[in-house]
This record gives sequence, structure tokens and C-alpha cells, in this order.
Amino acid sequence: MSWRMRTTIRLPESLIAEAKKLASSTGRTLTAVIEDSLREALARRARPQRNRKVKLTTFGGRGLQAGVDLDDSASLLDRMDHSYDSD
Repeated sequence: MSWRMRTTIRLPESLIAEAKKLASSTGRTLTAVIEDSLREALARRARPQRNRKVKLTTFGGRGLQAGVDLDDSASLLDRMDHSYDSD
């Protein structure tokens, strides 16, 4: 049996406005949007974090090119696109 409890929370007006827009556009109540958001946030915290370091091995080269940032996927894709253009 699920019990519901009324409570008061204070949220920034801009956040409530966004939540109301989402509720309206998805045909749900504001309460449902807030419940789903809270459940999602709690589930994310319950999942184990994967902070493992990955060692990348290179073959036949001298490592990364100057200026390459492996954390910048857009830049990597751009570099790969340009390398195919020159072939």
C-alpha cells in the first residue's frame, strides 16, 4: 500500500516554471513530473560510479598529437573528419 504525504518545499520560480512546462507538454501533473525527477536523481546516486582510469595503448607512434584532448569528443571528431578529407 502506497501512502502519500503532503509536504512543502521551496524551489526557485524558474525551476517550477520549467517543471510546469514539462508537465503541460507531456500531459502529466506537476506532482508526477517532480516525483519522476526525484526518483531519477535518487536512482542515479544509487548506481555505482565508474571512475576507473583507462590506459590507452598506442602502436607505432609517438603518442597523441600535440593539442589533442581526449575529453573533447567534438574536437576529436573534427580531427578525424579532416584526416579523411586529406586521404
